[in-house]
Amino acid sequence: MISTPRIMTREKIINTGLLCLLCCAAIAAYFLDQGYYVNLISRIVVFAIAGIGLNLALGFGGMVSLGHAAFFGIGGYIAGISSQHFLDNTDVLLGLSGTNQMLTIWLITIIVNAVLALLIGLISLRTTGIYFIMITLAFAQMIYYFAISWPSYGGEDGLLISERNQLFTIATDNELFFFLICFSLLIFFLWISSRIIHSRFGAALEVARMNHVRLATVGINPFPIKLVAFIFSAVITALAGALFADLNRFVSPDMLSWQMSGEIIIFILLGGLGRLLGPVIGATIFVLLETFIGGYTEHWKLFLGLFLLATVLFAKGGLMQIIAGKKQHE
Repeated sequence: MISTPRIMTREKIINTGLLCLLCCAAIAAYFLDQGYYVNLISRIVVFAIAGIGLNLALGFGGMVSLGHAAFFGIGGYIAGISSQHFLDNTDVLLGLSGTNQMLTIWLITIIVNAVLALLIGLISLRTTGIYFIMITLAFAQMIYYFAISWPSYGGEDGLLISERNQLFTIATDNELFFFLICFSLLIFFLWISSRIIHSRFGAALEVARMNHVRLATVGINPFPIKLVAFIFSAVITALAGALFADLNRFVSPDMLSWQMSGEIIIFILLGGLGRLLGPVIGATIFVLLETFIGGYTEHWKLFLGLFLLATVLFAKGGLMQIIAGKKQHE
């Protein structure tokens, strides 16, 4: 009991330091005229947001989903399709025109993915274990194959976004401004996750993860608790997908593939399952390995696999466990 406050304080300091480092690195790279590295850090931030979304379901709710790429990809396609119709001055559906305003795109992304997550959750959350994993994977694969058979929006080749969508009048083509948008959303979602985790809802979700029978015995149905967490998780991941599409100015079915779901899980495992900034650390490691080792060999994922294997064997709580120590319930 005496050591817990010290560990928690140390983790908060590490979390704050990591966020400051990311922000300062991006600003320094911009003023050194290194736009490539600003976009690289933006990529880390976007992946971290996707990881924060899945971590809410996986790390805190115990829901091992291989279908979160569906939400990530749909968020990207909403951004790409809306931008295309705006530039072409054509209607998307039922007289609805396209838009290049991020806030409108994010609102549509939230609504569409919340409804989709509700439908998937109502079916998949009635199962557990391998059955839950396979059902979420099945839904994601259906959406993936639908995307590659949709020639109006690129099919297998994907969809090019000519111009980044705008946030009011902010010039999002500027690398630093776009990074600051992504970073602000990262901070916001970290705050939202923290509020959820430390609320009564978060406590119920934690108990549901550890022993749903015990939660039911005190009169709380674990199903709606997990369903709401699953929906929140999907929405956050989908918004990351919309940002990813704008960052790359391109969206493709690869964003919907099961490999993408696996990569988001890797972010969480590397950084620390159920740790608030675990996905940020994991995304940072992933992108750095992909960029610097991938620049020398196309087999860079071999090193990623070895890194992941060492983490799972010797630090089951991820790198955050090594740096900040174990969580109280570990």
